[in-house]
This record gives sequence, C-alpha cells and structure tokens, in this order.
Amino acid sequence: MLFNSYLFIFLFLPAVLLGWYGLNKLGRYKLAELFLAGMSLWFYGYFNTYYLLVIIGSILVNFFLSYALQFSKTKRTRHIGLAAGIAVNLGILFYFKYFDFFIENINYVFRSDFNLKHILLPLGISFFTFQQLSFIIDRCTGAAKHYSFTDYLTFVTFFPQLIAGPIVLYKEILPQFENKANRGFSPANFAKGLSLFVLGLGKKVLLADVLALLTNFGFEQTYFLDSPSTLLVILAYTFQIYFDFSGYSDMAMGLGYLFNIELPVNFRSPYKACSVKELWQRWHITLSRFFITYVYIPLGGSKKGKARTICNTMAVFALSGLWHGANWTYVAWGIMQGLLVVWDNLGIVGVRGSMEKIPSRFHIPRWLGWFFTFSFFNLSLFFFRSESMTYAFQMFKNLFSFKNTGYVYKLAAKMDIPEFYVFKQAITMFAPNLLNTAYVILVLLLLLVSAFVLTRKNSLEMVESSHYGSGFRWYITVIFLWSLISFSQVSTFIYFNF
Repeated sequence: MLFNSYLFIFLFLPAVLLGWYGLNKLGRYKLAELFLAGMSLWFYGYFNTYYLLVIIGSILVNFFLSYALQFSKTKRTRHIGLAAGIAVNLGILFYFKYFDFFIENINYVFRSDFNLKHILLPLGISFFTFQQLSFIIDRCTGAAKHYSFTDYLTFVTFFPQLIAGPIVLYKEILPQFENKANRGFSPANFAKGLSLFVLGLGKKVLLADVLALLTNFGFEQTYFLDSPSTLLVILAYTFQIYFDFSGYSDMAMGLGYLFNIELPVNFRSPYKACSVKELWQRWHITLSRFFITYVYIPLGGSKKGKARTICNTMAVFALSGLWHGANWTYVAWGIMQGLLVVWDNLGIVGVRGSMEKIPSRFHIPRWLGWFFTFSFFNLSLFFFRSESMTYAFQMFKNLFSFKNTGYVYKLAAKMDIPEFYVFKQAITMFAPNLLNTAYVILVLLLLLVSAFVLTRKNSLEMVESSHYGSGFRWYITVIFLWSLISFSQVSTFIYFNF
C-alpha cells in the first residue's frame, strides 16, 4: 500500500486512527498495540502476502533470541548470542538480497554455471533487518532489556517507517508506546503530523514523480544522450532522489505524529552542505548513525591512527553502498563517497565558516565548497542510478563529450504532464514550431523550482515556524488537493528497492 494512494488516505489511515484512539480511550492498551501491529502487517502484506512470511519469520526468530538472552549469565553465552543474532539477520538479508549477486560473481570469476534463484526481494528488508539487528546487538551488550511480544511486534511493524525507514532504535520508539500519555488524542501533534504528511506528499507527487519522467527515459537512453541532455538527466535525478526519499521521510514523521510517536529526523537539508562529510551528516541520518554505531566505532573509529581511520571510513561507505543494492555500481558509489569524506578529513582544503573543527591548510568560500559538494554528489549518482558499471562510465563519457546533437528536445518532450495541456494546445494551434522549445523551457522551469525549494526551509522547519496561520493552512490545502488530483499512476518510492 502506498502513502500516495486513495486507498491509504481515505480508507486505511482513518480506520487505523479510529481503532487506535478508540481502543486506547477504552483503556485497552495492549489490544490497541495488537490492532496497530495487525493493521501494519496488512499495510505491508498488501504489496505481496509472501512478504508477510519473511517479516513474521524474522520477528519471531529475533524475539526468541532476545528471550533466550534473559538466561545468559556469562560473557561467553552473550558472545554466542551476538554471533547468532548477526548471523541470522545478515543471513536472511544475504539470502533474499545478495544470493544471486554472489552466484553471478562466482560464475564470472570461476567460469562456472550455477543457476540463479531469482529470489523476490521483500520490501523494506534492509530497513527492518537493521532495525532488529541493532536491537539484538544492544541486548547482547546489556544496553537493552527484553520486551513483551506485543511491544516488540509493534516496534518492528509500525507502518510509517516499515517500508523505507527511518531506521529507528528501540530506545526511541518503545518508551513512547509505553508512555500512556501518548495514547490520547493531541490536536497539536495531529496538526503537525498532517502538515508534515502533506508537505512530503507534495514533494513526492508534484516534484519527484514529474522529475522521474526525465530520469527514467534518460537512463534508458544512455547511449543516445549528448552532453546537455546528460546534464539535465543527472540534475533531474539529483532532485528526484531527494524529493522522493525526503518526501517519504516527511510523510513517515507526519504519520508518526498522528499517533503521538516522534520518529527520528532523516534529512536536514543535505543539499545545503558545503562538504561531502557535512552532506552525510544531513542525508539518510539514521543509516549513517547505524553504521557509525555498529561498524565504525567497533572497528576503532578514529582512535587508532590516521591510516586506520581511513580504512574504517572506506569500509563503512563501501558497506553503505552495498546496503543500497546488490550491484557493483552501488559499491562504486559508496567508495566514491568514502574517498570524498576521507579528503575532507585530511584537512587539506577547508570551508570558511564551516562547523567542522578539522584544521585546514587552505580555505575556500562557502559557496565554492557548496558547488564542489553538490557537483561531486551529482557525478556519484551516475553509479547509483545506472544499471551497470558500463552504463555509468558511458554517462560520464556523454557528459564530458561536450557534444550537442539536439537530443535534449526529445528528452524534454517526455514532460507531457497534465498541467501543461492547455499551454500545449495553445502552442500547437498558434506556433507549432515552438512546441519543442516550450518543453525545454518547462524542464528548465521545473529544475529552477526544485532548486528554489531546496534553498528554503525544509518541511520540519516550515511546520515548526508556521504557527498554522491562514496563509500556511491555504498552502497545505492547495498542495494536498493538487497532489490528490495528480494520483494518476502507480508510483513507488525509490528506496522501496532497498
């Protein structure tokens, strides 16, 4: 079930809110949690009932492992529990997400012909696996207590963050569910949640989905693109992936507030960053937090010398790339991010006025730091979006060929959106020769609007500073109605694939 669907907005969400607050009003707190977990499983299973077997199996295994750890009295047994928890969770993730990738590489290296299983990847498996893995690790280290099955089930399956994050920690969510003060309806939280949801919906439907018309066609036509069209495609994808994923995160946070549950912030205006390191402190924050807490620090972090710090940083970013998908393009993307972060950490070049405390030999203005950061991130997305390394390198070749074959007009013609219909008819009637030019202007306007939105306050900042005045209420209403009208096709979120 998609957040951006009539079924979710007009049936599922009202039903789950009424059931949740109704049962809590009657004092049936455990039943309310079971109801919420059941509705969340319906939300998840709506995509494919097969997914339910995977997530329920994963939940049961991790819950019983947590239960067994109650009887662990020695370090040795806890270490065994830790090894079992890591093996089980990563084993499940490996089988469903990386098994065929592993076999493909075995076949390539050893010239063997093992058959691929073509395993269906369950939605959100990377998210709920990391969520449970962090809990089991904390259980083994004694940082987390054992919870009842109802509490644990509600924690893992809470539908706003189930499919594409943020990656939540037990200590962020379970205490909120345990707090009875959160079980009553809060007008303030409801208004905040509704506003965040609508702003995220607008990002997804009105910006990301429209930009996808360019990027999907562009990456399908890799070998036909010239330099200008490649530039437009990668800029469109840079904006699309941000509006798509941050839009989902805004909606998830908004839905959380509707239930008086505060989910962690996952984005803080990353495209305003002036260094790649700063960008990763603002982008997919909960994923970075997971890798820092459970990989980087256990490896020694930055406390074992510069060489070890560089190796640890590269390991984290290579794993982060692999987490995104079973393809060497993601690993290359992660390594590129890691190299840029290592460069920042070396302190050769610093940004004036930066919050980073790393001593630097040379300093550049903030605008130049932003330009380099934004440009390098754009270039890295050739790896992230391309089907293979060959296609990614072809996109680099296209961009730096400095050839103009006029393909930009064919690319821009994909922007045949309903909002442009009246203008299209008028141009066709009175100046048909200008239609292709009009499409190019439309693309440029969309990119300018996207860039303008990114320079403003982010969704959370807008909501917290709005005071819900009449102007803000009208703004939210227009975005909501416009988004509803634009529900013209099935459009999943980019991070559903991860």
